[in-house]
Amino acid sequence: MRTLVALLCLAFAVSTSAAPARTGPSKPAPASKPSAADPEALRWDLSPLYPSDAAWTEHKSALAKRVAEFRERHEGKLASSGKALADALVQLAELRMQHERLFAYAMMRSDGDLKAARPRELRQEAERLGVELEAATSFVRPEVLAVEGARVQAFQKEEPRLAAFDFFLADLLRWKPHTLTAREERIVAQAGELAGAAPAVHGVLTNADIPWPTVRLSTGEQIRLDPAGYQRARTAASPADREKVFRAFFGAVKTYERTLGAALDAQVKAHRFEKDVRGFRSSLESSLFGANLPPAVYHQLLADVNRSLPTLHRYLALRQRMLGLKALRYEDLYAPLVKDVDQRYTPAEGVALTLEAVAPLGAPYVDALRAALDDRWTDFLPRPGKRSGAYSMGVYAVHPYQLLNYNGQWEDVSTLAHEAGHTMHSALAAKAQPFAKYDYPTFVAEVASTLNENLLLHRVLDRTKDDATRLFLLGRHLETLRTTLFRQTMFAEFELAAHERAEKGQALSGEALSALYLDLVRKYYGHDQGICRVDAAYGVEWASVPHFFHYDFYVFQYATSLVASTSLAKTLREEATAGGTAARDRYLAMLAAGGSRYAIDLLKDAGVDMTTSAPFTAAMEEMNRVMDDMEALLARGGRTRAAR
Repeated sequence: MRTLVALLCLAFAVSTSAAPARTGPSKPAPASKPSAADPEALRWDLSPLYPSDAAWTEHKSALAKRVAEFRERHEGKLASSGKALADALVQLAELRMQHERLFAYAMMRSDGDLKAARPRELRQEAERLGVELEAATSFVRPEVLAVEGARVQAFQKEEPRLAAFDFFLADLLRWKPHTLTAREERIVAQAGELAGAAPAVHGVLTNADIPWPTVRLSTGEQIRLDPAGYQRARTAASPADREKVFRAFFGAVKTYERTLGAALDAQVKAHRFEKDVRGFRSSLESSLFGANLPPAVYHQLLADVNRSLPTLHRYLALRQRMLGLKALRYEDLYAPLVKDVDQRYTPAEGVALTLEAVAPLGAPYVDALRAALDDRWTDFLPRPGKRSGAYSMGVYAVHPYQLLNYNGQWEDVSTLAHEAGHTMHSALAAKAQPFAKYDYPTFVAEVASTLNENLLLHRVLDRTKDDATRLFLLGRHLETLRTTLFRQTMFAEFELAAHERAEKGQALSGEALSALYLDLVRKYYGHDQGICRVDAAYGVEWASVPHFFHYDFYVFQYATSLVASTSLAKTLREEATAGGTAARDRYLAMLAAGGSRYAIDLLKDAGVDMTTSAPFTAAMEEMNRVMDDMEALLARGGRTRAAR
């Protein structure tokens, strides 16, 4: 099941002293149904999942009964025949598919109204049933592994239904050195519920218990600096306001440094438990093994980024120049480079622009996406109680769904294109693959989304002649490259260092984690070289990053996915201009392949070899080209000042 996708929604703005009137990226003619005049058309329709909560409850009860019966029906029988093995795997796939549907409905009901109690209860019930499902089926892996490989192959020849599980069975054999007995696997599955303690503590603290401060900006505006308020306030035009925001926010986080350190330590211990119980050499290897990613890929990304820090430092110098600052500080990294374009997009206009941008992917792709956006797969608009952010969620038995909080700004159109990439990936994989092979690996999950963003950006750049608008778009793209390729990799380096410290028996107190993080952020941003000053108070920033508490070794894949999609998008744009289709067909085949192959192999087939530094080098070339273009625009348009 493809779950939440975190997005970096960064606002950038445009102005030059000699700029013409701002018209913004030109709008396409609306060509799709979503309209503010029809509010229901802008909300997702969950009835294809379940017509009511009562129907959901009835299905959950029936599914819970089938889950409880699974072990008694199949345990000890998988080695007896191909039919017995197929019976178990087919039912297992069906149970997981039905639970995906059950969980999706509960999650989206809850996300649609976080204030309502019953939707939250539905989600909790679905999560509990998921734990029960994993416990009830935990014997399958060790029991299949106990069968000799030759016998499994004989079963596959005699039982056609096992063809849908060929990749599963082959991958299972790879797990043999790290698979436990049936009883031990059940215990590990049950212990999985305990791993939720750290993210729960972090979520309660940051969303409910920390008394976030309120600051008054020089504009007179008062902002409560919870995580969402901080993200908005850190873009303040005034340097003094930015410093006030940073000191107030991280001062509040610092108060809970010890508690949040204990929570992260607990999460790292859960990862160490998984590593130790399954016999991996490191938590990193344990985390990457499921996707068959060699740890060398992770280390290579860190090495590529560290050798490319001069490119980041070039950007920081450009940022300092554009903001007109005598010295750049960490507080200045989110200040808008230039004034915003004066442009708003209705949902219909955003949809039309997205459809136009993805034209290089071919008419069938465009038509399928248009139908999806017309058919209420998307919840577009913000409303009281609705979850913030955006995501796409695949539901094999029905279709994917998207959550947006569309406000009509340029970044909202970009987010729409991003989530549409995920949605089409899930839809194409579900159409082409059986359930057992449709769920694509996380390592490729962000490729389809960021590729769509890239196509959108370059489509608008191609037809935009206004210098101010071009500077806006280029600046936004440049900041995406900074935050995704460099900042996310810095997070990945911190995560690795914390796990390695724990594996050496060293303490992970909040204070120790802050010292570790501060050293890294100062290295990345050139503190010692005088490029960007990072105050010691901001070493506690790690405690405000949810991914450290909710996932293990996840964030590096934002960087690798952007590297891959930047390379692929360039190839697709050039091919479309020349009238070719080969690269497009390879890319669409990768999407349709879902999880039928390992991620590294899927990307190689699409034309990107992530085992080499070549794709990252190409991404750095694009980043430098963007800076070249921006510097040329600045030279032509005169001094550009920050948004005020």
